[in-house]
Amino acid sequence: MACHLKSLIMKLPKSRKKLCKHCKTHTEQKVTQNKKRTPSSLKRGSKYRAKRRGRAQGVGNLGRYSKPAVTKFKRTGAKNTKKTDLRFTCNVCKKVSMQKSGIRAKRVEFK
Repeated sequence: MACHLKSLIMKLPKSRKKLCKHCKTHTEQKVTQNKKRTPSSLKRGSKYRAKRRGRAQGVGNLGRYSKPAVTKFKRTGAKNTKKTDLRFTCNVCKKVSMQKSGIRAKRVEFK
């Protein structure tokens, strides 16, 4: 069990050299972690699509939903780890850039 937990701890340096989009050069950047924000249940396009379907426009079943409401779905296999939300602050221009895609980890440590 102890070996499994070790792999869930992610150790990162407090700063790293990385390309700054604003300076357009590799600069030393400070790494910080933020709380992962919860995304909206529906994306912008989905919301508009759902509104249009509700107005019964278009062909076919006139926009009536054949599936039950999302609240009726049972959430199975809930994750026990969150994805990391790292932000890099450039030491030269002080602009913040975000990590492209997070990595699942139970805990993040900065050395």
